Amino acid sequence: MDAAEAHIPSGYDPQLYRIRHSAAHVMAQAVLERFPGAKPAIGPPIEDRFYYDFEMKRAPSEEDLAWIEARMREIIKGRHPFRAREVTAEEARDLFKNNPFKLELIDNLIQGGLDEFGNSLPERERPKITVYEHDTFVDLCRGPHVPHTGYIKANGFKLMSTAGAYWRGDAQRPQLTRIYGTAWRNRSQLDKYLKRLEMARARDHRRLGRQLGLFTFSDKVGPGLPLWLPAGALLRETLETYLKEEQLRRGYLPVVTPHIGRLDLYRTSGHYPYYKDSQFPAMTVGSADDSDGYLLKPMNCPHHIQIYAEGRRSWRELPMRLAEFGQVYRFEQTGELSGLTRVRAFTVDDAHIFCTPKQVKAEITNAVDLARTVLDALSFTDYRVQLSLRDPADTGKYAGSNEAWNSAETAIREAANDIGLEAVEVVGEAAFYGPKVDFMVRDALGRQWQLGTVQLDYNLPERFDLSYIGSDDKRHRPVMIHRAPLGSLERFIGVLIEHCAGAFPVWLAPEQVRILPISDKQVDYARSVLDVLVMAGMRVSVDQRSEKAGYKIREAQLRKIPYMLVVGAREVESGTVNVRLRTEERPGAMTVAEFAARASKVVRARKGLF
Repeated sequence: MDAAEAHIPSGYDPQLYRIRHSAAHVMAQAVLERFPGAKPAIGPPIEDRFYYDFEMKRAPSEEDLAWIEARMREIIKGRHPFRAREVTAEEARDLFKNNPFKLELIDNLIQGGLDEFGNSLPERERPKITVYEHDTFVDLCRGPHVPHTGYIKANGFKLMSTAGAYWRGDAQRPQLTRIYGTAWRNRSQLDKYLKRLEMARARDHRRLGRQLGLFTFSDKVGPGLPLWLPAGALLRETLETYLKEEQLRRGYLPVVTPHIGRLDLYRTSGHYPYYKDSQFPAMTVGSADDSDGYLLKPMNCPHHIQIYAEGRRSWRELPMRLAEFGQVYRFEQTGELSGLTRVRAFTVDDAHIFCTPKQVKAEITNAVDLARTVLDALSFTDYRVQLSLRDPADTGKYAGSNEAWNSAETAIREAANDIGLEAVEVVGEAAFYGPKVDFMVRDALGRQWQLGTVQLDYNLPERFDLSYIGSDDKRHRPVMIHRAPLGSLERFIGVLIEHCAGAFPVWLAPEQVRILPISDKQVDYARSVLDVLVMAGMRVSVDQRSEKAGYKIREAQLRKIPYMLVVGAREVESGTVNVRLRTEERPGAMTVAEFAARASKVVRARKGLF
C-alpha cells in the first residue's frame, strides 16, 4: 500500500477520499488562474465534500464559481498525472517563498512535528516534506491522490458555496475565503447527494423550528442562546419526563446544582484550563474569599462529585447514580453557531455513577441499555457503537497517569465485549479524562451524529481524592462513569427535528390532537371532546377560528399535528368525531371513547401513529 494511504482518516471511503483530495487540488489550480494573486492555505477532503482556503482580495462571485467549475472540467480532461516527491526544507521554502501559510506549515512540520491541522504527528512518523504536482499546480501535500485527473469524473463534481474561515481556526489570524465542493464516483452518485441536500434543506431544524413554533433566538439576548417557545418547552419537558421516569426505574437519584462554581473547582477537575478557550470569562467579585472568581459551569461532573464527597461513603451505598438535566455553557465562536446543534447554553441529560471496580461492567451494561432504549423510543435505529480511546502519540491532551488510562481502556473493552457490543475502536476521540462508548447515529438523511455517550473515568476520583469504605473497613477509590443518553438536549432535539422532519412520534408531539369544528355551532361539542381527551392524558386544542374547515386542516397538517378531529352537525348528532391523520389517511368516524383508547395505546407504546 502507498504510504500516503495511511493518512486517510478512519471511516472514510478510500476511493472517494482520493477523488475529493485530488478535486481540491484541481480547484486550487483553477482558482489561481482566475485570481492570480490568491494564496492557497489548506484543502482537505471532509465527509461528503472538500474545500480549499485562500487569501484573496474578494470572495468569488457566482460567475467566478461557474468559470472555475468549467476550467476544472478542462483540467480533468487533460488526464494530468499526480506526481509526489519528497523535498528538503530548503527546497520547500523556496517553492513556497511567497506563501506565508505554506511556510508556516513547513516550519511546524520540521520544528514542531505538527501536521497541516496543527496536530502532533505520531511518534513513529518522522517529519518529512512531500509535494504533489499536476499540470501547472504544485502543493505542499502528504496525499493520497488518484493516479491522474481523469479519475475525477467531469460530471461527478460540483462547487457548492463559499464561506469565511480563520487561518488555523484562530480569530486573531488572517480571515480566508473557503470554497466548498463535492465530488463522487459518477453523475448518479452526485445527483443522489444533491437530492439528499435538498431534502436536508427542507428538513432544516431552524426553518421547522419557526414553522412549528418551537424556539427562537434574540439578538438582545445574545447569539447561541435559544429561547424555547411554549410548543418547544412542552417538547423538552415531555422528553425530560420520559427520561426521568426511566432513570428512576433504574435507580438514579435526582440532584440539582448551580449554574456557576468557583474557578478552583474547575482547576481541580481539569476543565480549566483544558476548555479555557471555549469558556466564558471568569467572573470576579469584591470579596477576598471570592478573589479567585467564578465560572459559568462548562460541565456538571465537578458539582456531582461534590455531592458524592458530601459525606463518608460506604461500599453499601454503591453504585450511587446521580442524575440531573443540568445547563452548561461554552463560548463557541459566533461563526460556529448553528441553530440548536451548536449553541452557547445547553442542557445535558447528565448522570454520574460512582461505583466499585467490580461494578463497572454491570453499570456500563445498564447505561448502554438505557441509551439503546431511548434511541429506539425516538425511532433512531441505524447506529453503530464506537469505542473512543486516547491517542498514545499525544498524551498531553489527556489528564491522568498512563496506568489509570490503561486500566480504564482495558475495563471498557472488556465490558463492551462481555455485553456483545460490536464496537469500532477509534484512537484520539476519548474525553480528556477517560475512554468512552459513543453512539454514532445515522438519521433519515444518512448523516452521522454522535448522540448518546458512556464514559469511564479513573482520573476525576483521583483528582478530588474520592473514597468509600469497603467491606474490609479500609479506604478505597471509586470509579466514576459519566453517562448521557441524549448528550446535549438542544443538539438532540435539533437532530430529531430533521430526522423526523418535524413529525414527532405521537407520545412526544407538543400538540397531539387538534379538534376542528366546522362552524361556531359545534364549538361547545368540540370543547366537550377536549375535556374527555385531556382526562385521558392527551395534549389537545380546539381551533375556534371562523375559518373554512379545509384551511384549518391544512394549517394543522403544516404544524405536523398527529390527529385532526373534524366535528360537524353529523358528529354532534351521533356523538362521534371524524378522524384524519397528518399523513392524510382518514380512519373516519368513531366515538370519542374509541379514539381516546386507540390514541392512548399508541402513546403508551411509543410506536406507530394509529
